[in-house]
Amino acid sequence: MLLQLLRNATLKLNYAGRTVLIDPDFGPRHSRPSFTGRSPNPMVELPDSVETILQGVELVIVSHLHQDHFDTVARLSVPKTLPLICQPGDETIIRDLGFTDVTPLTDSIDWNGILLTRREGSHGLGPVVEKMGSVMGFSLEAEGEPSIYWAGDTVFYPPVAETIAETRRDIIVTHSCGARWDGDLIVMNASQTIAVCEAAPTSIVVATHMEALDHATVSRQELRRAADDIGIPAARLVIPADGETLSFPKR
Repeated sequence: MLLQLLRNATLKLNYAGRTVLIDPDFGPRHSRPSFTGRSPNPMVELPDSVETILQGVELVIVSHLHQDHFDTVARLSVPKTLPLICQPGDETIIRDLGFTDVTPLTDSIDWNGILLTRREGSHGLGPVVEKMGSVMGFSLEAEGEPSIYWAGDTVFYPPVAETIAETRRDIIVTHSCGARWDGDLIVMNASQTIAVCEAAPTSIVVATHMEALDHATVSRQELRRAADDIGIPAARLVIPADGETLSFPKR
């Protein structure tokens, strides 16, 4: 299995002989407004051209409709005939954009030998959740491949801990920039990412969604330092750079 972090939450997977694109955000650097006044967003460029990223893609997964997960450029650039899986409730909007093969992930879907299962997530806790709206995570499984839990835009809270304990995935992908909205934490920060590592001692945690948006509060270096301070090695908490491709052996 190959996992390439493109930028923020956008991943490209080569998995079970298929190529999957997750949460495409293709906007140029500084093409969207600031959240905090610190910088226009996204703060960095994509590491590859949109055309290169889309090469070979056979399935698109969109976890929710925030611009940093399915932006205007992606909505125009992704071929409308590609199969697209989304959270329940977003399918009408996506179909109205012209996409013709849209499936909401209500429970589990077997797509060409890849089992996708919806997982709960909460884009913050308390009143901020109403502002953020619903989100989903998901699991991926396929014969001979490492199993994946993609947590998505969620904080570490009981349903995430329960998913980790019950599914025992080989790889867990977290969003770990500590983004805040009106002061409220809306994705995992360093301490919550470390809590994931502690809850999943046999898993490799891959921390993404970092250093791309101006409401983030945790850098890659700060997360690495926090993990080092309590003895979590880089082999267990992997913090890829934009454009970096990680390789995981078959099971």
